[in-house]
Amino acid sequence: MKAYKEEQRFTQLWLIILVIISGLVPAVIILASYFKNPNAFTASELILIMAIVLLASGFIFFFKLTTKIDELGIHYKFFPIHLRFKIIKWSEIDKAYIRKYDALSEYGGWGLKGGALWNKAKGTAINISGDIGIQLELKNGKKLLIGTQQKDKSERTIETYKQKMNHG
Repeated sequence: MKAYKEEQRFTQLWLIILVIISGLVPAVIILASYFKNPNAFTASELILIMAIVLLASGFIFFFKLTTKIDELGIHYKFFPIHLRFKIIKWSEIDKAYIRKYDALSEYGGWGLKGGALWNKAKGTAINISGDIGIQLELKNGKKLLIGTQQKDKSERTIETYKQKMNHG
């Protein structure tokens, strides 16, 4: 049977620049403070503090959205929030289609967004970048949008399995 898999990471240039700045600013402040008063903390403490600042700044690059579509349903994992794939079986889906969306106005940005903290009627979105998503409307009334960078492939794969939504 036909299967589809996509992996996405945060790789936008504007985000990389923002992360570099957000890491450099505290690093420069910490180093300046250390050079002003080297007795404020030890070299080991300085290295530890710098490592924490750089890891905290770059943490966003650990995130990865993986989407799989196969005969069982739609699987997704937003690592490190989800350690295992979540699966939505075809029998649980009322509608599945590809649509254009606005991450900021509809869901409040990128990542794991929506639900009770934003526009509840829109449901939840899991996205990394872009403005194309796999919109799922579940039989229990919930909505989930999964961002995709492969509009045509995901759309063709969903079409392959659409009959399973009604006959589950």
